[in-house]
Amino acid sequence: MRRITLLLSIILCSLFSLAQTINPVKTTLDENSVVRGENGMVYPYAVWQKLLKTGKFSIRSRNTKTEDGQPEYLVYEMTKEQQTSMLEKMPKPKQSDSFVVGEKFNGFKTSDIHGNKFDLKNTTGKVIVLNFWFINCPPCKAEIPQLNELTEKYKDNKDVIFLAIALDEKYLLKDFLKINPYSYNVVDNGRFIAEKYNVKAYPTHAVIDKTGKIKFSTLGLAPNTIFWIEKSIIESLVEL
Repeated sequence: MRRITLLLSIILCSLFSLAQTINPVKTTLDENSVVRGENGMVYPYAVWQKLLKTGKFSIRSRNTKTEDGQPEYLVYEMTKEQQTSMLEKMPKPKQSDSFVVGEKFNGFKTSDIHGNKFDLKNTTGKVIVLNFWFINCPPCKAEIPQLNELTEKYKDNKDVIFLAIALDEKYLLKDFLKINPYSYNVVDNGRFIAEKYNVKAYPTHAVIDKTGKIKFSTLGLAPNTIFWIEKSIIESLVEL
């Protein structure tokens, strides 16, 4: 009887050890986590969260602990190759119901806050990149620096047109842009355009290819939103 009991104990211990191996305890990082930068300084929660949202940084364990036993983590800048690999592995951003991929884009005519005119009714040969946004939209503002980096890459390419359709009035936009530069062509009072396409969530992005069809669209801000916008621009430029 003792042998049977001992055997059962050994089996149960083995199964428990196996379960621990298969289902390791996952660490959840929060505002109480100790996260250091590559300079050795402990970063506040808001700072390292902001870095992660750029898609250029990641976090790993430092394999060390603080004096009171808390594990420490390192937020570090990834290489371009690491960034691309990480963004490619993420789920594709959710498509906007307002711009269905593969459908023909029904364009419009408009002018930006500087008086530049745009006729999107005939976009053959051009790649159109649209962003629907408004000033008091936190994710809209958060993505502007990355969108500026994107437009910088195509500033000399006449075949790519960036339009930011804002809901706000011109005088509000001009005050906002003095502090928050945005290099898209910004269109003011664009609510009627948003309503035309039934845009209800912000930010909403759409890329129209050279044939005038929707190449990509998304709503909200995912970590790989800008990655997919650029990917769609590149693919659209080589098509047709």
